[in-house]
Amino acid sequence: MSNSMGIASVFVLSSLLLSPLAMAEESPAFVARNAEFAAVHQEAREAYAAQQADAVKDARQTASKVSVDTDADS
Repeated sequence: MSNSMGIASVFVLSSLLLSPLAMAEESPAFVARNAEFAAVHQEAREAYAAQQADAVKDARQTASKVSVDTDADS
């Protein structure tokens, strides 16, 4: 009997301790904060992708210049 009461009290206490976290996920402030984080991360992804695209473009231009230079030397 004491063991089952202990288990029941653990469930009750854990639900009481975790309920603010569950409510925080539904609050407008939490949703707004997550949307702001998502926007910042999306901007960072786009900036990184643009930087990578520029690096590839620069590498292609360098490679084509080297190719033209070696053709002219022949």
